[in-house]
Amino acid sequence: MNILMVCLGNICRSPLAQGIMEKKIKKYNLNNTYVDSAGTADYHVGEKPDPRTIEIAGKHGIDITKQRGRQFKAHDFRKFDKIYVMDHSNLSDVSAQAENDDDLKKVDLLLNSISPGENRAVPDPYYGGKNGFENVYQLLDAACEKIVTSLKQKQ
Repeated sequence: MNILMVCLGNICRSPLAQGIMEKKIKKYNLNNTYVDSAGTADYHVGEKPDPRTIEIAGKHGIDITKQRGRQFKAHDFRKFDKIYVMDHSNLSDVSAQAENDDDLKKVDLLLNSISPGENRAVPDPYYGGKNGFENVYQLLDAACEKIVTSLKQKQ
């Protein structure tokens, strides 16, 4: 299973989600699972995650310092089985690049994994304080836990 996490700039939410998933993939021995992250915009291509994101990840035992921002491209639909987006804008931007219904079926809001059908967005912590980053971490952690336990049950 190849999973892609997508947010706007690929420096806050999606790299944190990637780091959380990588840790859980190891914890649950999901050896055939790969996770990556991307942004819908090209603002931060090649950059490290936001220092506050690196800090909150580190606080929870996750090192994301080697990640670099990249932009989502239509060819990502061919590489990834599931594409989790953080908010409605990301959903619209990613879906617009889909070539067919099979591509569209791969895309979902990440928080639908813990609140099915509610279509809740992961808030962007970029302009908020440190509490915003911790709140986002908790949301991402809960969603990623649900995803990996579901994958584990399918093994």
